[in-house]
Amino acid sequence: MELAMRKDVPVELTWDLSLIYPTDAAMEADLEEAKKLAYHIEAAYPGRLNDPEMIVECLREYEQLQIKLYLISNYTDLAVSVDYYDTAAQEKNEKIAALEAQIASRLSFIESEINAADEAVLDEAIAKAHRSKHYLEDIRRGKPHQLSPETEKVLAALRKSFSTPYEVYNMAKLADMKFPSFTVDGKEYPLGYSLFEDDYEYERDTNVRRAAFKAFSDKIRQYENVTATAYNSLVTTEKVIANLRGFDSVFDYLLFDQKVTREMYDRQIDLITKELAPHMQRYARLLQKKYGLEEMTFADLKLTLDPDYDPRVTPAESKEYVEKGLAILGDDYVSMIEEAYRDRWFDFAKNQGKSTGGFCASPYGVGSFILLSWNDRMSDVFTVAHELGHAGHFRHCNRAQSLFDTNVSSYFVEAPSTMNELLMANYLLKTSDDKRFRRWVLSSMINNTYYHNFVTHLREAWYQREVYKIIDAGGSVNAEVLSDIFRRNLKTFWGDAVVLNEGAELTWMRQPHYYMGLYSYTYSAGLTVATQAAARIKREGQPAVDDWKKVLDAGSTLDPAGLAALAGIDITTDKPLRDTIAYIGEIIDEICRLTEELDGIKA
Repeated sequence: MELAMRKDVPVELTWDLSLIYPTDAAMEADLEEAKKLAYHIEAAYPGRLNDPEMIVECLREYEQLQIKLYLISNYTDLAVSVDYYDTAAQEKNEKIAALEAQIASRLSFIESEINAADEAVLDEAIAKAHRSKHYLEDIRRGKPHQLSPETEKVLAALRKSFSTPYEVYNMAKLADMKFPSFTVDGKEYPLGYSLFEDDYEYERDTNVRRAAFKAFSDKIRQYENVTATAYNSLVTTEKVIANLRGFDSVFDYLLFDQKVTREMYDRQIDLITKELAPHMQRYARLLQKKYGLEEMTFADLKLTLDPDYDPRVTPAESKEYVEKGLAILGDDYVSMIEEAYRDRWFDFAKNQGKSTGGFCASPYGVGSFILLSWNDRMSDVFTVAHELGHAGHFRHCNRAQSLFDTNVSSYFVEAPSTMNELLMANYLLKTSDDKRFRRWVLSSMINNTYYHNFVTHLREAWYQREVYKIIDAGGSVNAEVLSDIFRRNLKTFWGDAVVLNEGAELTWMRQPHYYMGLYSYTYSAGLTVATQAAARIKREGQPAVDDWKKVLDAGSTLDPAGLAALAGIDITTDKPLRDTIAYIGEIIDEICRLTEELDGIKA
């Protein structure tokens, strides 16, 4: 299980960044073109953005610049994400990030001058614009929070500095932490960040699983103070910017770009905490009985209900699953999947220094790049389907919209990804009438799709909200405070059903989402939309699929409520969320019934 170095992993398990640029020289050439275009814009437009046609022409060139910078930054950043030990790649990425901040500062006059233009001029520019219409509307929307041109220039120049807390977090986690092995019953086991999260959390042997949890927790605890300091630096900076821009709270500031209300944000956290908790506590007790555990601990929550039934799947074999599971989305979608496997969009490799978890990057005008660490489990197939949901979303909107109109609200962005997980499950359920198979599929939905998005990320969101309340009140946080918040967080949700091992409170150290604003709660928001949209596809078939494709095409031309409405869902009310929680409860009820029939175990 010892992880290989990046240079030693088979190339077929890695992604192909030459899809962006065939060589570093090609990237450098495009970088020079980007610099020239930036200098041209800086020379041509200052003092002239009080004319509608000049505004539209400036933004046409500015979009072309942003496309180039987007490709360049993805090319260098993705290289680092798979190997934080590669110092040459880090240096290259740092150089690009610094240049982007410099260009952003020099061109900050664009928004400042547009904001200073007469309303009639802005109205006419919006009417004339095609590719930048919504971008101009967003500039107008943000006008009350715009600072002086000089201040905006300084803030743009500091953009790279604002990302330092996240960089510190990643370097501590992915480069500096060296995990010692641990021993159980005389046998030595290697340990690493991804080994723990991808393997040991699912380990059937209770002694090994809990020993791995302890060893992992002991190691990350050694970094709790530096991690807390990095996080406190981030959230206090966000509060300063919120104050500077005239927002009433840091919540208002962070939700502004998402285009959702504080009520919609709080609803996800409060309703799920209150109404989903009893269902998940019941499921935890079922796992406890299934494994014959004296007590159910936090270290046991990732156990699968029927580990003997979990098929082993290779990356190559996953292709057939996802093609069949997502075929309902049409031939064009299946063609994208074929392209993804053929052209190596995936980085399946498990190696030291690689980012944990999974993500999908979709540079404008190019294919997507999907990171995960393959563990030969069916859960990996669901991860592939999830990330292909992001790829499909941005394949659609990148082709239908300008770059400006692909900045989809994070409130909605996880809907297409989680939708694919549900479509996969619905497909599998139709392939067999066997009760054990049905229970396995349903429990996979609970263990993976709903646990990940409605429990793991939702507990992160509850924790984040408590942190930002402290920051909003003028306070600060440290490791002791953060651990106390997370301990209360877990206790609030799991009650007496789960014993919190020492180390459970350190879960706040394990996710990068805290460095991305109010992002964690959006997984449950997206899955709420996806659950209702998938149910509609199940009921109505092609008309619902057609509407969903319109949603994918729309990009950021609509706010989250508008996108959901296009799919036939009203997220301005709590009904979709309550219906989704009830649906999760129904799945768990059926799992309990099937377990009683199959194993004689009563929940």
